Amino acid sequence: MGLKLKNVLPMFVFLLLASTAKAQPAALDVTSAKYGGKPDSDITQALEKAWTDACASTTPSKIVVPKGTFKFVGTTFKGPCKAAIEFQVQGTLQAPVDGSQLPKDDTWIGFDHVDGLTLSGGGTFDGQGAQSWKNNDCNKNRQCKTKHINLRFHFLTNSKILDVTSKDSKNFHVNLLKCEKVEIKGFTVSAPKESINTDGIHIAFNWDHITDTTIGTGDDCISIGDGNKDITVTNVTCGPGHGIAIGSLGRYPEEEPVSGINIKNCTLTDTTNGVRIKTWPASPKDGTASDIHFEDITMVNVGNPILIDQEYCPWNECKKGVPSKVKISNVSFKNIKGTCTDPVAVKLVCTQGMPCENVELSDIDFKYTGNKGPITSVCSNVKPTINRVPQPLACATGAAAA
Repeated sequence: MGLKLKNVLPMFVFLLLASTAKAQPAALDVTSAKYGGKPDSDITQALEKAWTDACASTTPSKIVVPKGTFKFVGTTFKGPCKAAIEFQVQGTLQAPVDGSQLPKDDTWIGFDHVDGLTLSGGGTFDGQGAQSWKNNDCNKNRQCKTKHINLRFHFLTNSKILDVTSKDSKNFHVNLLKCEKVEIKGFTVSAPKESINTDGIHIAFNWDHITDTTIGTGDDCISIGDGNKDITVTNVTCGPGHGIAIGSLGRYPEEEPVSGINIKNCTLTDTTNGVRIKTWPASPKDGTASDIHFEDITMVNVGNPILIDQEYCPWNECKKGVPSKVKISNVSFKNIKGTCTDPVAVKLVCTQGMPCENVELSDIDFKYTGNKGPITSVCSNVKPTINRVPQPLACATGAAAA
């Protein structure tokens, strides 16, 4: 019996190791002889070939862009694919400075209809957008051309974006559309505050989780559009930028409800806004935004730390006198503290005829660092529940209006 076990055990270990080895994804290095990519040169064709092979594989694959700087004109990597793919960028991919060299649509790098994607590797997607920002004025110039978004994720499922950086995008850094069960973790957005219209992460029609992420940019760090539900954002550091925003909502007739949004354990530094919900006046149809919760937020030198703005009308592109039709309800702001650069630290401006309902302010405290008068709060068309909030911040002005 002992001899039989002695013979069987080595074979068992061998088979176990062989099985484990087979489970490891095949590595498709874009600089290998098969794909021919080289540092400081355009690897667009090499990456497209590697994606084609990975997408056709019936076992998990790993595409590798090693350390170094590589030029990449841009493309959209399309599924569905036959097995999971890890897209590992260890180096830097650089977009052309001149937008005319990029794809005809407004996407530099896209991933479309992929299940089981992991984007990782610690590398950088450099949009080289500095020359584009001065012309990114479509809000004023109707003849302007839409600039390219660094990363688009459309119709992804069961996927992860881990430990990579989006740098100096020409437009939004990340756009997620109709994704389900996508986790963003350890992600970095890097751009200066003068980078116009460069939202860090914009989300629409998704079910996602964003955590342990650092965003510095020239617009909203995170913007959550219509159709989103069950979005969780935790441990995000934001600044510079315009803060974390729900909306804007209520501008277009086809918009869907927003619900189940949880923003927690975040720090905002030197941002123009803190946490806010914004809707347009004169909405073309009724809408809803409900079950939205902001909790455990630290603000450092932030203008407008807590804001509901149902008169959001940038560049006078709407009829301000016509109320918003987006119903806001079940909203809480809890344990939000720090310093602000605007004396109106809490501003809840809800729509006339459709007041905000079930709004809670708890454990709110700010110190105003400017010299434009005492710290205060302004509220209209809302009767918030107030718990442990200093009197100047307790919605004393207009709180009873409805």
